[in-house]
Amino acid sequence: MKKPLRSIAIFGAVGALVAAVALPAYASTTPTTEAATTLQQVAMDDAQSLVVASEATSAPMDRGNYSATTPEEIAQKKAEEAAKARAAAAAKAAASSSPSSYSTAGVALVAPGSGQVRNPVGGSYYVSRTLSGSHNGADMVGDAGTPLYAAAAGTVRISTDSYYGYGVGVVIDHVLGGQQVSTLYGHMIYGSRQVQAGQTVQAGQLIGFMGSTGRSTANHLHFEVRIGGGLVEPIGWLNANGAPA
Repeated sequence: MKKPLRSIAIFGAVGALVAAVALPAYASTTPTTEAATTLQQVAMDDAQSLVVASEATSAPMDRGNYSATTPEEIAQKKAEEAAKARAAAAAKAAASSSPSSYSTAGVALVAPGSGQVRNPVGGSYYVSRTLSGSHNGADMVGDAGTPLYAAAAGTVRISTDSYYGYGVGVVIDHVLGGQQVSTLYGHMIYGSRQVQAGQTVQAGQLIGFMGSTGRSTANHLHFEVRIGGGLVEPIGWLNANGAPA
């Protein structure tokens, strides 16, 4: 009878020992309410910090040269700049096509003669070279400020202070003897143009003054004549039409 009781006592002692060892370990693996709350709060805090970071990236972004936050604002900025560019181009074109002031005191406004074709230079000059190779016209050399006249009646097609290498230049379209003729006057003095594009002129009408603008090394008139779009020798053309050069 004592042997079974002793066995029971031994088993009881072993069970108590196992419980004493296992319960703390179990307790360490089971999160308390406070620990669970802390973990949940950390997760919530992290989520909020992510939201804040996301909102921070929504600040206005620079798109090219436009500081805007919406497509509408960007489009408005582009439209405003395009309008400014158009206005600037229009002002430049107006300045280029309009003649500038230049004193005409004591200058004949019409070249002498009565023929359909007049000498474009109203003063003394000499011809330094004429149509040849890559040179498209005659260079009629004279003093700066020598008056220049329309070789024939017609309509001004070009009048500008910057006409390629011709510098200050004028181009006039004519109809002579049923032919389409154009004459070009280059290297005039800045501010001396007396006509503008679209204007009708008479034969021998004052159009400007001799200078050395554009690709030029001396004061002269570069005079070109085209018939039906093809170049002709200008001095011979003047002589043939009764306007000795």
